[in-house]
Amino acid sequence: MDSSFTILELPPGLRYLLQIEVQIPPGVPIGYISQTWHPCVPKFTVQNERKQDVLKIIGPCITCSCVGNVDFQIKSLDEKIVIGRISKHWSGFLKEVLTDVDSFGIYFPMDLDVKMKAVMLGACFLIVSLFLVIIISGGAARTIWR
Repeated sequence: MDSSFTILELPPGLRYLLQIEVQIPPGVPIGYISQTWHPCVPKFTVQNERKQDVLKIIGPCITCSCVGNVDFQIKSLDEKIVIGRISKHWSGFLKEVLTDVDSFGIYFPMDLDVKMKAVMLGACFLIVSLFLVIIISGGAARTIWR
């Protein structure tokens, strides 16, 4: 058995870097979001309750919110059709610098299955937790988008 792999492939146990399970009600899984390894962009696979791939979420190469929105595109499995997005909205220079308020939006088709809509909300929480840094200095907490 050959266990070699190229630089762009991962060993079998490392296919997903991070995976969360969305449950409604507690104890009943309705879907999963798995972070897929990619050298340049954040990629996620959205799965249904049977762990079948349903959608892809692909982020930008640079996730810093310096002058505009940061959009993670929700795409079909073949990554050709954009069906929605998860966005961190740019609220202007002064608000970004002087406040800790961040605004996020999720856009998806109205006819998307209600369970997948709930999984998309879970994906938004995952993306926020991965790319938002909390800095504590002088007893006050500040957040920055990495």
